[in-house]
Amino acid sequence: MTKNNIPSQVIEKANQWLNGKYDEETKATVKTMLEANDPSQLIDAFYKDLEFGTGGLRGVMGVGSNRMNRYTVGTATQGLANYLKKEFSNLSEIKVVIGYDCRNNSRYFADTAANIFSANGIRAFIFESLRPTPEISYAIRDLKCQSGIILTASHNPKEYNGYKAYWEDGAQILGPHDKNIINEVQNITNVEDIKFEGNPDLIETLGAAMDEKFLQEVTALSFNPDLVKRQKDLKIVFSPIHGTAVKLVPAALQKMGFQNVIHVPEQDVVSGDFPTVVSPNPEEPAALEMAINKAIETGAEIVIATDPDGDRLGIAVRNENNDFVLVNGNQTAILLTWYMLNQWKEKGLLTGQEFTVKTIVTSELIKTIADKAGVECFDTYTGFKWIAGVIRENEGKKKYICGGEESYGFLPGDYVRDKDAVGAIVVISEIAAWAKDQNKSLYQLLKDIYIEYGFSQEKMKYIVRKGKSGAEEIEALMKKFRETPPTQLGGSNVSLVKDYQFLKAKNLISGETTDITDKPTTSNVLQFFTEDGSKVSVRPSGTEPKIKFYFEVRDKMNTREEFNSVSEKALEKIDRIMADMEVGE
Repeated sequence: MTKNNIPSQVIEKANQWLNGKYDEETKATVKTMLEANDPSQLIDAFYKDLEFGTGGLRGVMGVGSNRMNRYTVGTATQGLANYLKKEFSNLSEIKVVIGYDCRNNSRYFADTAANIFSANGIRAFIFESLRPTPEISYAIRDLKCQSGIILTASHNPKEYNGYKAYWEDGAQILGPHDKNIINEVQNITNVEDIKFEGNPDLIETLGAAMDEKFLQEVTALSFNPDLVKRQKDLKIVFSPIHGTAVKLVPAALQKMGFQNVIHVPEQDVVSGDFPTVVSPNPEEPAALEMAINKAIETGAEIVIATDPDGDRLGIAVRNENNDFVLVNGNQTAILLTWYMLNQWKEKGLLTGQEFTVKTIVTSELIKTIADKAGVECFDTYTGFKWIAGVIRENEGKKKYICGGEESYGFLPGDYVRDKDAVGAIVVISEIAAWAKDQNKSLYQLLKDIYIEYGFSQEKMKYIVRKGKSGAEEIEALMKKFRETPPTQLGGSNVSLVKDYQFLKAKNLISGETTDITDKPTTSNVLQFFTEDGSKVSVRPSGTEPKIKFYFEVRDKMNTREEFNSVSEKALEKIDRIMADMEVGE
């Protein structure tokens, strides 16, 4: 694209930054972009405003209205502050917690937010250094704050940063507050509306005392302290992948009684550049490679890694051949749910008023496990804020035990309101110790669960379609599946179609259509269920130019030895289902 083809709104927006009340360094960068022969950087930086959505902000760092910087973070914070002052006008003092991860500029953005909150008369508690997302959720609840934020872009590439907002229960914000906050943020149209000059008297630092409280809650998740004592030498390799869990996870495991936690020194280095990985995402096999090599070198039995903000975990365990295999998000949630429900049952804690939660795209095997334990299982939309919403709705009426999603997030217990890798690691380590006490490995335990409850194989596939034409193509695909749903998948008849866009469920056998009444709002998701227990979920991504397909097939498994053949057969069936839906590899 030539300079003559630059959209007029880009030039207009850039000139606003060049002539407005912005710092000189920012103005110099804008001037350089305006004078550059290649206008692509200018266009990408100013063609739109970085949107404050229901999950907050996320974007590439840099100068411009479509970038994460002092001014876009400032706009978001001022909008949130304005809404808090309206919503809690009856309180003598409004309080927020601020946390941040290892990313470049996270501390700077956190300090910027603290100054803005305090300039608006809001007391800001900011952590002395980086902390995991779940501890921010915990601190909001412990300090009885009205809101909180964390500066993080989760597992995005190093160029990104983000801003997640929380409500007074420590959960990410749901309606109507989410839309109301967005409106307030959009009302900030002039940089002069942002109060950058902080009030030091309203800024307080959080540190070791809050860590200790959080760790007490996490380690209280242990069901069998004596068992851990017996297996205290269990070798656990842990990697924070350069992120926030670097201190708290080893501290939690030590507090539990595990004495053989092995570090990956190169990945203990806190760095927003993530120097040892291409992507700091524990879902990616390559992200665990260094930790697995350390486990092979040291003879460890389990490998655990967390993402940069410490809310998701990936694990690897040894198989019968002593090789390490990755455990996916569904399998991790299955192990955690099975153990927690069985421990509650064995210890006589179940009263009939307990529940667990999963997302609609997560394995149905979790519901099977819950049903067998006599525990209610709720299904929510994708995203942990919906799980937190179910906990909120049932508070004081029913007792939450645990909940999780296929994307490697889990919350064991109700001490926070977001997924918590620190707590999940404490429990998964105890499960590994429990299994060892039973003379079996974690991998063998997973197989035993499949034998008892039925086998489940899951797979996720996505198709990327960029730009305006891509968005139209994704929309057309959803329209096609909605108007002409498949009648057969993998050789089995489709018996039920759920359309969450219209909150309708159609039984294809009887032809009867019923209302879906257990969801708080609509969502652009379709689900197809077959007579033999297979499930396919289809949804456009809310944050990326993708349409996602989630496949799950069920089967029987009678012995551990059958695992490989049953798994192979299931994957072949998923391939046939993908072909039936015209979703290629």
